[in-house]
This record gives sequence, structure tokens and C-alpha cells, in this order.
Amino acid sequence: MGTDERRIGWIGTGRMGYELAARLLRAGCDVGVWNRTREKAEPLAELGAEIVDSPAALGDRDIVFTMMAGPDDFLHVTTGEEGVLSSDGRAPSVLVDSSTVSADASERVRAYAAERGTSVLAAPVSGNPKVVKAGRLTVVASGPREAFDTARPYLELFGDGVTYAGDGDSARLVKLCHNLLLGIVAQSLAEITVLAEKGGVSRHDFLDFMNSSVLGSTFSRYKTPAFVNLDFRPTFTPLLLRKDFDLGLEAAAGLGASLPLAERCRELIQNVIDEGYTDTDFAAMIAVQAKAAGYEIQPEDVPVSDGLSQ
Repeated sequence: MGTDERRIGWIGTGRMGYELAARLLRAGCDVGVWNRTREKAEPLAELGAEIVDSPAALGDRDIVFTMMAGPDDFLHVTTGEEGVLSSDGRAPSVLVDSSTVSADASERVRAYAAERGTSVLAAPVSGNPKVVKAGRLTVVASGPREAFDTARPYLELFGDGVTYAGDGDSARLVKLCHNLLLGIVAQSLAEITVLAEKGGVSRHDFLDFMNSSVLGSTFSRYKTPAFVNLDFRPTFTPLLLRKDFDLGLEAAAGLGASLPLAERCRELIQNVIDEGYTDTDFAAMIAVQAKAAGYEIQPEDVPVSDGLSQ
């Protein structure tokens, strides 16, 4: 069955959700969309989306994707009074959740969905809206294999690759591990960039060298404009990063795994929040590092590539 033969539902059109729903629409999929703030979803109608008034209105769709900010929102749009699983006799065959939520919330939704004959896939993603636009997003998914095979053609439309991590909720642990490393790498990159600048090396020269070295990565490249020109327009906020660290450290405690670096990094992320960087990108950690080093960082105002723009 091709991707034009199943009716798709999409719940949550924040920065990431909007871009991913748009990719499905541009690929010719039949997509119904709900967002708490309807105005944020309405531009998708120009691409062919049907904008609905409640998550429950998507209960007759074959596959429904959810991308919410946290566990309470996830529970509300799935098991709540007007949730997509709330309608008697109407429920999608597959629910694909790309939120980063607690194991408890995930298990509650999975059990509720099973009573309605709906299979649940955990399918967190790696990237930001610019990565989505560049077709570089990656996905890790877990859940029943048959449900994964059903959803895979649509997940593959998101970007650069889909990894199946087995049954259950293992994909969520993979994403938490990913985001723990994301925070540690970003903090390390901020620290050494400040060190180089204190020694008289411009940030753009230093990061150009780093990006060209064996340690350079897609991540270091697309964070370079933010570090060089202090463009902290949010792609992922310190508050969301702290949430993922809390979930990751909770998982580590439950599994008996020691994460001393992650524990210290969580404290440093809290410092960024305490400095007032809440609605900015987490790249603002470089400004906090500069302040700790005794100077006020300034934008360099030079053109640098993010490695994504065509």
C-alpha cells in the first residue's frame, strides 16, 4: 500500500510538528491536523490539510501521529475526554508518538490504546526544523513490528533514515540517550569555544577548524551560526533540554547506570535557565560560559554555513 492510500492524522503543530506534517502533505498524503492553537495549524490547509476541531475528530484516520511538548499534553490528546482514542467505535489502527515523555505516560497510553485495538509506536526524532527542511531528520521507532511496517513509509518521508529498535518503548530510551549526549556535546563545545576566544582566536575561525576536523559533525556545523553570531532563536529550548535530562537521569537511576557527566551537565543547563534563557535556543549556553569566564560575549556578524542550507 502506497503513502497515498492511508488517511493520516497529525496532532501537534509546534515548530517540529508543523514541518513534519508539511512534508507528508507535500508528498501527497491525506492529512487531518489538530493543534491546540488552531491558527498555528491553519497554514497547512494551503497544502491540502483538513484542520479539525479536536483530536477525537481524527479517530477515523488510519494512522495518527502525535508530537507534544510533554507527558500531560500527550495524555490529554490521546486518552482525554476529546482525545483521539476517546471515541466509541472509532480509533486509528496505529498511533505513532514522537513526543519525549515519561515511561509512565507512555505505558498508560499504550494500555489504553490496546483496549481499543490500536497499536502504539514510539518514534522520537533527531533534528530541528532546519534539519527537517534539509531532509536530514532521523527517526528511531519501537513497538509491534507489524505496526512499524505499516507506518514506515510515512516515517521515511521525514528525512534521512528510520531505525527500528525493537518492541516496547526502547526507542524512547534511545532518544533520551541521544539528547543526553546532545547536551553534553553542546556544553563541551561552548566551553572550548570560549577558551579559544579568551586566547585571542575568533569563534568563527576556531569553529571552522573544528568542523573540518575529525571531530566535526552535522551538529557542530549547524550550531556554528548560533555560536558565532549569537542567534538564539529557539529550535530547542533549555527548558526542553532540562526535561530530557531529567527523564534520562530518572531512567539511569531505574536501571542502575551511573551518569556523572550528565548529572553535572544538568546543573549547567539549569544555570542557563537561571540566567534567564528560557525561551531561547539552548545554544545560549555559550553566553553563560563567557560570563563565567569574565566577559560579555558579542556577535561576530560574519557569514558562516550551517552545513544544511542548499
